[in-house]
Amino acid sequence: MIGSFNKRIQDSLAERRSRRTRLVTKDGRCNIEYGNVKYSNHFAFLADFWTTFVEIRWRFVLFFFIASFTLSWFIFGLLWYWIARSNGDLTWQNPPVDHTPCIDNVVGLTTAFLYSLETQTTIGYGGRALTPFCPGAVALIIIQSLLGAIINCFMCGIILSKISLPKKRAKTITFSDMAVISPKNGSLSLSIRVANLRKTLMIGSQIYGKLLRTTITPDGETIIMDQVNIDFMVDAGKDNLFFICPLTLYHIIDKSSPFFEMAVDTLHKQEFELVVFLDGTAESTSSSCQVRTSFIPQEIMWGYNFLPIISRSKEGKYRVDFSNFSKVVPVATAHCAYCFHNIKGHHHHSKDGNDNQGFEVIDINESPNVTKM
Repeated sequence: MIGSFNKRIQDSLAERRSRRTRLVTKDGRCNIEYGNVKYSNHFAFLADFWTTFVEIRWRFVLFFFIASFTLSWFIFGLLWYWIARSNGDLTWQNPPVDHTPCIDNVVGLTTAFLYSLETQTTIGYGGRALTPFCPGAVALIIIQSLLGAIINCFMCGIILSKISLPKKRAKTITFSDMAVISPKNGSLSLSIRVANLRKTLMIGSQIYGKLLRTTITPDGETIIMDQVNIDFMVDAGKDNLFFICPLTLYHIIDKSSPFFEMAVDTLHKQEFELVVFLDGTAESTSSSCQVRTSFIPQEIMWGYNFLPIISRSKEGKYRVDFSNFSKVVPVATAHCAYCFHNIKGHHHHSKDGNDNQGFEVIDINESPNVTKM
């Protein structure tokens, strides 16, 4: 009991350490902060106020939405109160019976605020109305109507822009929790799986990766975030993916790959982060979006392959089984890339996985040794 509790604590602490050391989290957020920024540079955010308002959190958008309308109603309410006071319309000023007011039924601060709200929101209950005998009041109602329209357009535009942000579309694109290394088409490959949870396509999808690690140059300079390009592809290529069903993307580990010098017993001792990017255009909104995720060495499984998830029913319909999306099975794999290319039969596993033969329904008599990620 105590041992299992201690193990849970250690696993939780290890997970927190891995989150702190990531540059890109599993859901695509960048774990970076800026320090010692000059105070004058903060005014650049005000100059680009539209982007600033679109990117701030929803709680602040709702606060500015409520504050902008309430404050404008109150300020113009004070101006209407001042006009009524200047004309002697208020109750405590005891206007005569034949007095002609600037605004009918505005006799105090509360009624002035209500008139301001009704004017800017175009409610018009009919109890309070402007008379044509005060030119200043006519000018003020024009100014308030124009300013109210500007506030309406700006705040509605901000809310619509936040709702339609491309990164919301990226929430329906998911990557596998783990990457695997196994033979594929006569080569040793690092594979990941990606799925589009919506039936609408991502047009012009492109996949690529960056390997981030700390390197030391021959001159002795330490580069904290050295970036190495990692090419990913599917069987049909790497550009303009037909992203109608989950795809398995793979990177060939050859002599030009940074994974070529790694082995099964040294992989988890490495310090790097593999960041994978998927760029595309949403078919329904025509907006471009980018999906990101990352893999650290502990999330790369050597000698495993993904289980098939696509099958075809007897009626001829294709079916995607997402219960196998994050499941892998051990396959015969060399201990290292050098062993794969030069030493035959030097395998890490001896048990084969099950291939999806032509998208047909497969009857598996013997249950494979499945590992869930």
